[in-house]
Amino acid sequence: MHLIMILKSVLEEVAKSQAKNLKRFDYGIDRELLNKIAFRQGFALIISGIRRSGKSTLAMQAAKKLRKFYYFNFEDPRVKGIDAQDLVRLDEVLKEAFGESDYYLFDEIQNVKDWEAFVRSRLNSEGKFIITGSNASLLSKELGTKLTGRNLIYELFPFSFKEFLEFKKLKASLRSFDEYFNEGGFPEYLRFGDSTILTALLNDIISRDILSRYKIRSQQVLTKMAIYLLSSVGREFTYNGLSNLFGVGSVNTAVSFVSYLEDSYLIFTIPKFDYSLRKQAINPKKVYSVDNGLTLANSISNAEDKGRLLENLAFLGLRRNHKSIFYFKGKKECDFLVKEKNKIVSAIQVCYQVNDENREREFSGLEEAMSEFSLDNGMILTYKQEDEITLHGKKVYIIPLWKWLLNIN
Repeated sequence: MHLIMILKSVLEEVAKSQAKNLKRFDYGIDRELLNKIAFRQGFALIISGIRRSGKSTLAMQAAKKLRKFYYFNFEDPRVKGIDAQDLVRLDEVLKEAFGESDYYLFDEIQNVKDWEAFVRSRLNSEGKFIITGSNASLLSKELGTKLTGRNLIYELFPFSFKEFLEFKKLKASLRSFDEYFNEGGFPEYLRFGDSTILTALLNDIISRDILSRYKIRSQQVLTKMAIYLLSSVGREFTYNGLSNLFGVGSVNTAVSFVSYLEDSYLIFTIPKFDYSLRKQAINPKKVYSVDNGLTLANSISNAEDKGRLLENLAFLGLRRNHKSIFYFKGKKECDFLVKEKNKIVSAIQVCYQVNDENREREFSGLEEAMSEFSLDNGMILTYKQEDEITLHGKKVYIIPLWKWLLNIN
């Protein structure tokens, strides 16, 4: 039971100070997602993604054309512990302080217990919402109860290569790609160039999005596991292996830790493709990072492993546009399979440089995947090689990753 409500005077003070700060807001470059986002009657628009990726900026860009909207950031320490009952009071405060509006922009809503009940009630009475959040699991659980069918979710990542070029005012080239390859796409880091921003970000995610939320005591183990996984992009892992490596005592604990890291958008895992869902669940998974710069700033591995970092960027390009991504392992291996509407539609291999030593391995894995799924063509993404060959009647396009990134949606 909620016994201590936040005073209306406090809510008013916070709302007014936040509104004042918005007058100096830096809208930055328009994000690629902006064209897809528009307020819709009866739907809450949810922008989810990792901390510091620009969710608030995107939400503000979407709200820029509105004459009036209510704004509130729930990460403000002055409203710690706020819940759904307080939201009703906040609504009254916003109307009294700023006049009538049907538009709401709520930042980091996952900090409010039972927030979806308030949003649902306002949606029923003409309210229109853009909401940001940094935890995929909490948002999906809440949306799946009171907001089923009443929400549209947009996932925001750090800058894509195209956004990076616009932000840095650079032209697309191998040289500018090298910069993106090593620096990644977190706007704040790109603005100041201080790698401690990325190490602090990792600590912030672990402490605020995971430890405090799930009441975990073993911060050191979780941090070590996060750094290990960030350092292992493109590699396979098993929960049993993680459990043994970090001595967490239970495979279930390893499963939970990985899911927490995924829910905070720090890492992504993809399964080995199998027609059996049970086998998919127990087979080793491959891990990828949300950002190369974040990986390099927090990594314990050799930063010279450019092949795996190239593969990580290829994964992120795919993940921006597809949810169902697998790796393939038959007699040979293929890095990525993309599934759409219950059908594998593309097979993609990533190789820093195709040479005499690896040609057989790279082409054989891709060819096996193309044959398995009756694909007429496949792709090998490289650092700078470009070619087109026919392999047993099937086309293989060899494309520099930076050019491919410029041409995907």
